[in-house]
Amino acid sequence: MQQFMSQLQHLLSAPGSGPVNWDLARQVAASQLAAAGDPAVSPFERNAVEEALRIADLWLEPATSWPTGIRSSVAWNRNEWIYKTLDVWRKLCDPVASRMVGAMGDLVPPEARAQLGPMQSMVATLGGALFGGQLGQALGSLAAEVLSAGDIGLPLGPAGTAALVPANIRAYGEGLELPEDEVRLYVALREAAHQRLFQHVPWLRGHVLAAVENYAAGIRVNREAIEEAMGRVDPTDPESMQAIALEGIFTPEDTPAQKASLARLETVLALVEGWVCHVVDSAAGDRLPNVVRLGEAFRRRRAAGGPAEQTFAALVGLELRPRRLREATVLWSALTEHRGIAGRDAVWGHPDLLPSDEDFANPEAFAATTSDLDEELANFDFTAPGAPEEQPPGEDDDKS
Repeated sequence: MQQFMSQLQHLLSAPGSGPVNWDLARQVAASQLAAAGDPAVSPFERNAVEEALRIADLWLEPATSWPTGIRSSVAWNRNEWIYKTLDVWRKLCDPVASRMVGAMGDLVPPEARAQLGPMQSMVATLGGALFGGQLGQALGSLAAEVLSAGDIGLPLGPAGTAALVPANIRAYGEGLELPEDEVRLYVALREAAHQRLFQHVPWLRGHVLAAVENYAAGIRVNREAIEEAMGRVDPTDPESMQAIALEGIFTPEDTPAQKASLARLETVLALVEGWVCHVVDSAAGDRLPNVVRLGEAFRRRRAAGGPAEQTFAALVGLELRPRRLREATVLWSALTEHRGIAGRDAVWGHPDLLPSDEDFANPEAFAATTSDLDEELANFDFTAPGAPEEQPPGEDDDKS
Protein backbone atom coordinates (compact mmCIF):
# COMPACT_ATOMS: atom_id res chain seq x y z
CA MET A 1 0.00 0.00 0.00
CA GLN A 2 3.02 2.34 0.18
CA GLN A 3 2.75 3.16 -3.50
CA PHE A 4 -0.95 3.79 -3.02
CA MET A 5 -0.17 6.26 -0.24
CA SER A 6 2.47 8.12 -2.26
CA GLN A 7 0.05 8.63 -5.15
CA LEU A 8 -3.11 9.40 -3.18
CA GLN A 9 -2.91 13.17 -3.67
CA HIS A 10 -2.40 12.75 -7.40
CA LEU A 11 -5.27 10.27 -7.62
CA LEU A 12 -7.72 12.60 -5.89
CA SER A 13 -6.96 15.38 -8.35
CA ALA A 14 -7.08 13.23 -11.47
CA PRO A 15 -10.33 12.30 -13.25
CA GLY A 16 -11.31 8.66 -12.95
CA SER A 17 -11.75 6.39 -15.94
CA GLY A 18 -14.05 3.85 -14.26
CA PRO A 19 -15.17 2.44 -10.93
CA VAL A 20 -11.76 0.80 -10.33
CA ASN A 21 -8.39 2.47 -10.70
CA TRP A 22 -6.80 -0.41 -12.60
CA ASP A 23 -3.47 1.37 -13.06
CA LEU A 24 -3.20 1.55 -9.30
CA ALA A 25 -4.31 -2.08 -8.93
CA ARG A 26 -1.55 -3.21 -11.28
CA GLN A 27 1.05 -1.04 -9.53
CA VAL A 28 0.10 -2.30 -6.07
CA ALA A 29 0.17 -5.92 -7.25
CA ALA A 30 3.58 -5.41 -8.89
CA SER A 31 4.93 -3.72 -5.75
CA GLN A 32 3.67 -6.58 -3.59
CA LEU A 33 5.24 -9.17 -5.87
CA ALA A 34 8.53 -7.27 -5.94
CA ALA A 35 8.64 -7.33 -2.14
CA ALA A 36 7.76 -11.03 -1.94
CA GLY A 37 9.87 -12.05 -4.92
CA ASP A 38 8.98 -12.72 -8.54
CA PRO A 39 11.65 -15.00 -10.03
CA ALA A 40 12.37 -14.45 -13.71
CA VAL A 41 11.63 -17.35 -16.03
CA SER A 42 14.88 -18.96 -17.14
CA PRO A 43 15.48 -20.31 -20.66
CA PHE A 44 15.53 -23.82 -19.18
CA GLU A 45 12.07 -23.26 -17.63
CA ARG A 46 10.69 -21.89 -20.89
CA ASN A 47 11.91 -24.96 -22.75
CA ALA A 48 10.56 -27.25 -20.02
CA VAL A 49 7.13 -25.60 -20.20
CA GLU A 50 7.00 -25.81 -23.99
CA GLU A 51 8.01 -29.48 -23.88
CA ALA A 52 5.48 -30.30 -21.13
CA LEU A 53 2.65 -28.69 -23.11
CA ARG A 54 3.75 -30.50 -26.28
CA ILE A 55 3.69 -33.86 -24.49
CA ALA A 56 0.39 -33.00 -22.81
CA ASP A 57 -1.22 -32.27 -26.17
CA LEU A 58 -0.01 -35.63 -27.52
CA TRP A 59 -1.41 -37.50 -24.53
CA LEU A 60 -4.76 -35.74 -24.86
CA GLU A 61 -5.25 -36.78 -28.50
CA PRO A 62 -6.97 -40.12 -27.77
CA ALA A 63 -8.78 -38.75 -24.70
CA THR A 64 -10.81 -36.04 -26.49
CA SER A 65 -12.59 -35.65 -29.81
CA TRP A 66 -11.09 -32.21 -30.45
CA PRO A 67 -7.68 -31.28 -31.84
CA THR A 68 -5.31 -29.05 -29.94
CA GLY A 69 -6.57 -25.67 -28.79
CA ILE A 70 -3.08 -24.27 -28.24
CA ARG A 71 -1.72 -21.66 -30.64
CA SER A 72 1.19 -20.60 -28.42
CA SER A 73 2.91 -22.11 -25.37
CA VAL A 74 4.45 -19.68 -22.88
CA ALA A 75 5.96 -19.51 -19.42
CA TRP A 76 4.91 -16.53 -17.31
CA ASN A 77 6.35 -14.99 -14.19
CA ARG A 78 3.83 -13.75 -11.63
CA ASN A 79 3.72 -10.20 -12.98
CA GLU A 80 3.01 -11.48 -16.47
CA TRP A 81 0.07 -13.52 -15.15
CA ILE A 82 -1.47 -10.32 -13.73
CA TYR A 83 -0.80 -8.26 -16.86
CA LYS A 84 -2.16 -10.89 -19.26
CA THR A 85 -5.34 -11.58 -17.25
CA LEU A 86 -6.21 -8.02 -16.19
CA ASP A 87 -8.75 -7.44 -18.99
CA VAL A 88 -10.93 -10.31 -17.76
CA TRP A 89 -10.63 -9.20 -14.11
CA ARG A 90 -11.78 -5.75 -15.23
CA LYS A 91 -14.85 -7.26 -16.87
CA LEU A 92 -15.68 -9.25 -13.72
CA CYS A 93 -14.96 -6.64 -11.04
CA ASP A 94 -16.12 -3.33 -12.54
CA PRO A 95 -19.87 -3.99 -12.05
CA VAL A 96 -19.38 -4.80 -8.36
CA ALA A 97 -17.03 -1.87 -7.79
CA SER A 98 -19.42 0.59 -9.42
CA ARG A 99 -22.04 -0.25 -6.79
CA MET A 100 -19.52 0.37 -4.02
CA VAL A 101 -18.57 3.76 -5.48
CA GLY A 102 -22.25 4.66 -5.80
CA ALA A 103 -22.85 3.65 -2.19
CA MET A 104 -19.96 5.87 -1.06
CA GLY A 105 -21.53 8.81 -2.87
CA ASP A 106 -24.85 8.12 -1.17
CA LEU A 107 -23.16 8.52 2.22
CA VAL A 108 -22.78 12.23 1.50
CA PRO A 109 -25.94 14.03 2.77
CA PRO A 110 -28.07 15.53 -0.03
CA GLU A 111 -27.56 19.06 1.26
CA ALA A 112 -23.79 18.57 1.28
CA ARG A 113 -23.79 17.26 -2.31
CA ALA A 114 -25.05 20.59 -3.61
CA GLN A 115 -22.24 22.39 -1.81
CA LEU A 116 -19.60 19.96 -3.05
CA GLY A 117 -20.53 20.48 -6.69
CA PRO A 118 -17.71 19.33 -8.96
CA MET A 119 -15.81 18.01 -5.94
CA GLN A 120 -18.38 15.21 -5.74
CA SER A 121 -16.25 13.40 -8.31
CA MET A 122 -13.56 13.13 -5.64
CA VAL A 123 -15.74 10.59 -3.83
CA ALA A 124 -15.82 8.37 -6.93
CA THR A 125 -12.08 8.82 -7.42
CA LEU A 126 -11.42 7.88 -3.81
CA GLY A 127 -13.66 4.83 -4.12
CA GLY A 128 -11.88 3.70 -7.28
CA ALA A 129 -8.51 4.16 -5.60
CA LEU A 130 -9.55 2.28 -2.45
CA PHE A 131 -10.94 -0.63 -4.43
CA GLY A 132 -8.05 -0.62 -6.89
CA GLY A 133 -5.48 -0.71 -4.09
CA GLN A 134 -7.08 -3.62 -2.28
CA LEU A 135 -7.89 -5.47 -5.49
CA GLY A 136 -4.23 -5.09 -6.44
CA GLN A 137 -3.24 -6.76 -3.17
CA ALA A 138 -5.69 -9.62 -3.81
CA LEU A 139 -4.43 -10.14 -7.37
CA GLY A 140 -0.83 -10.02 -6.17
CA SER A 141 -1.61 -12.80 -3.69
CA LEU A 142 -3.39 -14.82 -6.36
CA ALA A 143 -0.44 -14.41 -8.73
CA ALA A 144 1.80 -16.03 -6.12
CA GLU A 145 -0.41 -19.15 -6.06
CA VAL A 146 -1.84 -19.82 -9.54
CA LEU A 147 -0.12 -22.51 -11.59
CA SER A 148 -1.42 -21.67 -15.07
CA ALA A 149 -3.66 -19.33 -17.04
CA GLY A 150 -6.74 -21.52 -16.53
CA ASP A 151 -5.92 -22.64 -13.01
CA ILE A 152 -9.02 -21.23 -11.32
CA GLY A 153 -11.43 -22.44 -14.01
CA LEU A 154 -12.02 -19.14 -15.78
CA PRO A 155 -10.72 -18.27 -19.27
CA LEU A 156 -8.50 -15.49 -17.95
CA GLY A 157 -5.73 -15.45 -20.53
CA PRO A 158 -5.71 -14.75 -24.27
CA ALA A 159 -7.56 -17.36 -26.31
CA GLY A 160 -5.28 -20.08 -27.58
CA THR A 161 -2.40 -19.18 -25.26
CA ALA A 162 -1.40 -21.98 -22.90
CA ALA A 163 0.61 -20.51 -20.03
CA LEU A 164 2.28 -22.04 -16.97
CA VAL A 165 3.87 -20.21 -14.01
CA PRO A 166 7.10 -22.16 -13.26
CA ALA A 167 7.90 -20.50 -9.91
CA ASN A 168 4.49 -21.44 -8.49
CA ILE A 169 4.62 -24.96 -9.92
CA ARG A 170 7.99 -25.48 -8.26
CA ALA A 171 6.67 -24.28 -4.88
CA TYR A 172 3.51 -26.39 -5.20
CA GLY A 173 5.53 -29.50 -6.06
CA GLU A 174 7.75 -28.97 -3.02
CA GLY A 175 4.63 -28.82 -0.85
CA LEU A 176 3.40 -32.12 -2.31
CA GLU A 177 6.90 -33.61 -2.05
CA LEU A 178 6.64 -34.76 -5.67
CA PRO A 179 9.11 -34.35 -8.56
CA GLU A 180 8.80 -30.95 -10.23
CA ASP A 181 8.77 -32.38 -13.77
CA GLU A 182 5.83 -34.66 -12.92
CA VAL A 183 3.84 -31.82 -11.35
CA ARG A 184 4.67 -29.59 -14.34
CA LEU A 185 3.41 -32.21 -16.77
CA TYR A 186 0.17 -32.69 -14.81
CA VAL A 187 -0.42 -28.92 -14.77
CA ALA A 188 0.36 -28.84 -18.51
CA LEU A 189 -2.27 -31.54 -19.09
CA ARG A 190 -4.86 -29.48 -17.24
CA GLU A 191 -3.94 -26.31 -19.11
CA ALA A 192 -3.99 -28.05 -22.49
CA ALA A 193 -7.38 -29.62 -21.67
CA HIS A 194 -8.79 -26.19 -20.73
CA GLN A 195 -7.52 -24.79 -24.03
CA ARG A 196 -9.16 -27.58 -26.06
CA LEU A 197 -12.48 -27.13 -24.30
CA PHE A 198 -12.68 -23.33 -24.58
CA GLN A 199 -11.23 -23.23 -28.10
CA HIS A 200 -13.61 -25.80 -29.58
CA VAL A 201 -16.77 -24.81 -27.69
CA PRO A 202 -17.15 -21.24 -29.03
CA TRP A 203 -20.04 -20.26 -26.76
CA LEU A 204 -18.43 -21.52 -23.53
CA ARG A 205 -16.18 -18.54 -22.75
CA GLY A 206 -19.09 -16.11 -22.84
CA HIS A 207 -21.32 -18.57 -21.00
CA VAL A 208 -18.91 -18.90 -18.07
CA LEU A 209 -18.22 -15.17 -17.83
CA ALA A 210 -21.96 -14.39 -18.12
CA ALA A 211 -22.66 -16.78 -15.24
CA VAL A 212 -20.12 -14.92 -13.10
CA GLU A 213 -21.50 -11.53 -14.13
CA ASN A 214 -25.12 -12.51 -13.49
CA TYR A 215 -24.20 -13.73 -10.03
CA ALA A 216 -22.19 -10.55 -9.36
CA ALA A 217 -25.22 -8.47 -10.37
CA GLY A 218 -27.04 -9.81 -7.31
CA ILE A 219 -24.31 -8.94 -4.84
CA ARG A 220 -25.46 -6.15 -2.55
CA VAL A 221 -23.40 -3.42 -0.92
CA ASN A 222 -23.27 -3.27 2.86
CA ARG A 223 -23.56 0.49 3.32
CA GLU A 224 -23.00 0.23 7.07
CA ALA A 225 -19.68 -1.49 6.46
CA ILE A 226 -18.60 1.28 4.06
CA GLU A 227 -19.63 3.96 6.53
CA GLU A 228 -17.71 2.21 9.31
CA ALA A 229 -14.61 1.84 7.11
CA MET A 230 -14.68 5.48 5.99
CA GLY A 231 -15.21 6.58 9.59
CA ARG A 232 -11.75 5.25 10.42
CA VAL A 233 -10.10 7.70 8.02
CA ASP A 234 -8.41 10.70 9.59
CA PRO A 235 -8.02 13.42 6.90
CA THR A 236 -4.96 14.76 8.75
CA ASP A 237 -3.31 11.31 8.83
CA PRO A 238 -2.79 9.75 5.37
CA GLU A 239 -1.52 6.57 7.05
CA SER A 240 -5.06 5.94 8.34
CA MET A 241 -6.00 4.99 4.77
CA GLN A 242 -4.10 1.75 5.30
CA ALA A 243 -6.54 0.79 8.06
CA ILE A 244 -9.45 0.60 5.63
CA ALA A 245 -10.46 -2.99 4.90
CA LEU A 246 -13.13 -3.53 2.26
CA GLU A 247 -13.68 -7.21 3.04
CA GLY A 248 -17.28 -7.88 3.99
CA ILE A 249 -18.68 -4.88 2.10
CA PHE A 250 -20.10 -7.11 -0.65
CA THR A 251 -22.50 -9.92 0.26
CA PRO A 252 -24.81 -12.04 -1.95
CA GLU A 253 -28.49 -11.20 -1.70
CA ASP A 254 -30.54 -14.00 -0.14
CA THR A 255 -33.20 -14.07 -2.84
CA PRO A 256 -34.52 -16.89 -5.08
CA ALA A 257 -33.06 -15.14 -8.15
CA GLN A 258 -29.61 -14.88 -6.58
CA LYS A 259 -29.72 -18.50 -5.40
CA ALA A 260 -30.59 -19.53 -8.97
CA SER A 261 -27.67 -17.45 -10.29
CA LEU A 262 -25.33 -19.10 -7.79
CA ALA A 263 -26.59 -22.55 -8.81
CA ARG A 264 -25.94 -21.77 -12.50
CA LEU A 265 -22.45 -20.49 -11.72
CA GLU A 266 -21.53 -23.47 -9.54
CA THR A 267 -22.93 -25.90 -12.11
CA VAL A 268 -20.99 -24.50 -15.07
CA LEU A 269 -17.75 -24.26 -13.04
CA ALA A 270 -18.20 -27.86 -11.87
CA LEU A 271 -18.93 -29.10 -15.41
CA VAL A 272 -15.82 -27.41 -16.82
CA GLU A 273 -13.58 -28.60 -14.00
CA GLY A 274 -15.13 -32.08 -13.94
CA TRP A 275 -14.52 -32.52 -17.67
CA VAL A 276 -10.90 -31.39 -17.30
CA CYS A 277 -10.29 -33.73 -14.34
CA HIS A 278 -11.83 -36.72 -16.15
CA VAL A 279 -10.01 -36.11 -19.42
CA VAL A 280 -6.64 -35.43 -17.75
CA ASP A 281 -6.81 -38.51 -15.55
CA SER A 282 -7.79 -40.60 -18.59
CA ALA A 283 -4.92 -39.18 -20.64
CA ALA A 284 -2.33 -39.58 -17.89
CA GLY A 285 -3.36 -43.17 -17.17
CA ASP A 286 -0.31 -45.23 -16.26
CA ARG A 287 2.07 -42.66 -17.71
CA LEU A 288 2.50 -40.62 -14.51
CA PRO A 289 3.54 -42.63 -11.44
CA ASN A 290 1.71 -40.30 -9.04
CA VAL A 291 -1.35 -39.51 -11.16
CA VAL A 292 -3.82 -40.66 -8.47
CA ARG A 293 -2.16 -38.54 -5.81
CA LEU A 294 -1.92 -35.55 -8.12
CA GLY A 295 -5.55 -35.86 -9.20
CA GLU A 296 -6.77 -35.99 -5.61
CA ALA A 297 -4.56 -33.06 -4.57
CA PHE A 298 -5.89 -30.90 -7.41
CA ARG A 299 -9.50 -31.82 -6.68
CA ARG A 300 -9.08 -30.81 -3.04
CA ARG A 301 -7.28 -27.63 -4.08
CA ARG A 302 -10.02 -26.58 -6.51
CA ALA A 303 -12.85 -27.50 -4.15
CA ALA A 304 -11.41 -25.59 -1.18
CA GLY A 305 -9.68 -22.67 -2.90
CA GLY A 306 -6.31 -21.36 -1.76
CA PRO A 307 -5.78 -18.57 0.78
CA ALA A 308 -5.50 -15.91 -1.92
CA GLU A 309 -8.66 -17.14 -3.65
CA GLN A 310 -10.49 -16.90 -0.32
CA THR A 311 -9.17 -13.34 0.15
CA PHE A 312 -10.42 -12.42 -3.32
CA ALA A 313 -13.85 -13.94 -2.52
CA ALA A 314 -14.03 -11.87 0.68
CA LEU A 315 -13.15 -8.70 -1.22
CA VAL A 316 -15.59 -8.90 -4.14
CA GLY A 317 -18.13 -11.45 -2.86
CA LEU A 318 -17.35 -13.98 -5.61
CA GLU A 319 -16.43 -17.56 -4.77
CA LEU A 320 -15.12 -19.33 -7.87
CA ARG A 321 -15.16 -22.86 -6.49
CA PRO A 322 -16.76 -25.87 -8.24
CA ARG A 323 -18.52 -27.24 -5.15
CA ARG A 324 -19.82 -30.35 -6.97
CA LEU A 325 -16.58 -31.24 -8.68
CA ARG A 326 -16.55 -34.92 -7.74
CA GLU A 327 -20.13 -35.47 -8.91
CA ALA A 328 -19.36 -33.69 -12.19
CA THR A 329 -16.29 -35.88 -12.75
CA VAL A 330 -18.40 -39.02 -12.21
CA LEU A 331 -21.01 -37.68 -14.63
CA TRP A 332 -18.47 -37.14 -17.44
CA SER A 333 -17.05 -40.60 -16.77
CA ALA A 334 -20.55 -42.12 -17.10
CA LEU A 335 -21.12 -40.23 -20.36
CA THR A 336 -17.84 -41.59 -21.75
CA GLU A 337 -18.87 -45.12 -20.84
CA HIS A 338 -22.34 -44.87 -22.41
CA ARG A 339 -21.68 -42.62 -25.41
CA GLY A 340 -17.96 -42.82 -26.03
CA ILE A 341 -15.53 -39.92 -26.23
CA ALA A 342 -17.19 -38.23 -29.21
CA GLY A 343 -20.65 -38.59 -27.69
CA ARG A 344 -19.44 -37.18 -24.39
CA ASP A 345 -17.86 -34.14 -26.01
CA ALA A 346 -20.92 -33.62 -28.24
CA VAL A 347 -22.85 -32.64 -25.10
CA TRP A 348 -20.89 -29.37 -25.26
CA GLY A 349 -22.57 -28.65 -28.61
CA HIS A 350 -25.09 -26.30 -27.02
CA PRO A 351 -25.72 -25.02 -23.46
CA ASP A 352 -29.20 -26.58 -23.47
CA LEU A 353 -27.63 -30.03 -23.84
CA LEU A 354 -25.49 -29.75 -20.70
CA PRO A 355 -26.44 -31.67 -17.57
CA SER A 356 -28.40 -29.70 -15.01
CA ASP A 357 -27.69 -29.52 -11.32
CA GLU A 358 -30.30 -32.23 -10.75
CA ASP A 359 -28.52 -34.59 -13.16
CA PHE A 360 -25.50 -34.69 -10.82
CA ALA A 361 -27.51 -36.85 -8.42
CA ASN A 362 -28.11 -39.56 -11.06
CA PRO A 363 -25.33 -39.47 -13.66
CA GLU A 364 -26.09 -42.97 -14.98
CA ALA A 365 -29.66 -41.99 -15.82
CA PHE A 366 -28.50 -38.88 -17.66
CA ALA A 367 -25.82 -40.79 -19.54
CA ALA A 368 -28.17 -43.61 -20.51
CA THR A 369 -31.00 -41.39 -21.68
CA THR A 370 -32.80 -42.77 -24.69
CA SER A 371 -32.95 -39.44 -26.51
CA ASP A 372 -31.01 -39.43 -29.76
CA LEU A 373 -28.21 -36.89 -29.22
CA ASP A 374 -27.50 -36.59 -32.92
CA GLU A 375 -31.13 -35.66 -33.54
CA GLU A 376 -31.01 -33.10 -30.74
CA LEU A 377 -27.87 -31.54 -32.18
CA ALA A 378 -29.43 -31.44 -35.65
CA ASN A 379 -32.26 -29.29 -34.28
CA PHE A 380 -29.92 -26.55 -33.09
CA ASP A 381 -28.70 -23.72 -35.29
CA PHE A 382 -25.28 -23.01 -33.85
CA THR A 383 -24.84 -19.91 -36.04
CA ALA A 384 -27.97 -18.22 -34.73
CA PRO A 385 -27.65 -15.43 -32.17
CA GLY A 386 -28.78 -15.96 -28.62
CA ALA A 387 -25.78 -17.59 -26.99
CA PRO A 388 -25.46 -16.55 -23.33
CA GLU A 389 -22.69 -14.09 -24.05
CA GLU A 390 -25.01 -12.17 -26.39
CA GLN A 391 -27.79 -11.78 -23.83
CA PRO A 392 -27.95 -8.82 -21.44
CA PRO A 393 -27.15 -9.66 -17.81
CA GLY A 394 -30.08 -11.14 -15.98
CA GLU A 395 -31.68 -12.63 -19.11
CA ASP A 396 -29.82 -15.91 -19.07
CA ASP A 397 -32.11 -18.91 -19.37
CA ASP A 398 -33.29 -20.64 -16.22
CA LYS A 399 -31.61 -23.92 -17.03
CA SER A 400 -28.78 -24.62 -14.64
